[in-house]
Amino acid sequence: MEKMTVLLCDDDRAIVDALEIYLKQEGYIVLKAYNGTQALKALKENEIHLILLDIMMPEMDGLTATIKIREERNIPIIIISAKSEDTDKITGLNFGADDYVTKPFNPLELMARVKSQMRRYTSLGSIAHKSGILKSGGLELDQEAKEVRVDGEIIRLTPIEYGIIAFLMQNMGRVFSTTQIYEQVWKEPSYASDNTVAVHIRRIREKIEINPKEPKYLKVVWGIGYKIEKY
Repeated sequence: MEKMTVLLCDDDRAIVDALEIYLKQEGYIVLKAYNGTQALKALKENEIHLILLDIMMPEMDGLTATIKIREERNIPIIIISAKSEDTDKITGLNFGADDYVTKPFNPLELMARVKSQMRRYTSLGSIAHKSGILKSGGLELDQEAKEVRVDGEIIRLTPIEYGIIAFLMQNMGRVFSTTQIYEQVWKEPSYASDNTVAVHIRRIREKIEINPKEPKYLKVVWGIGYKIEKY
């Protein structure tokens, strides 16, 4: 089985060295960078499957690096940051991160999140899928190719975004709460105050809807949850 590679990027070398030990114990290959510029260089020169990325770094911060990475790659990005406000987390997710962990963190919890993201990445969503193509109007999910198209155009999605759409399209017309979506896609317990799902839904709408404020496909049922409309 191919070994997976994790890129660690933080200007705190002590954190990088400590996490390297945990990641290697889990069997990952570890590459290290200490600012966003070095991270982008490592990404161009190596096959990387997941990035652990700090926000506050010299030369290029983590949010800028995330934007640049998302222009070309959909690999999982977990932000690790001392900034713990909800607004900081939402900003990180809006910029394209898949997960956000605040410092100080439990290394074992972080390793569990790394493994969870890696499973989703290798399968493009850990939801069991059926063969065939699902359609709702111009929105199309090819479960074998693991592609989403709108009016024939392939939409670039992260593994989590694909997982959310796959789950909702496999259950078109049914409404699911954010808790149900989180537990189905992330495969871990959800917390009532966690608005991670809403942030990802907003990102998906920006990609698949002509007018995200008046969505045709991914609709909210106020006070209940979300659904993919069936056409």
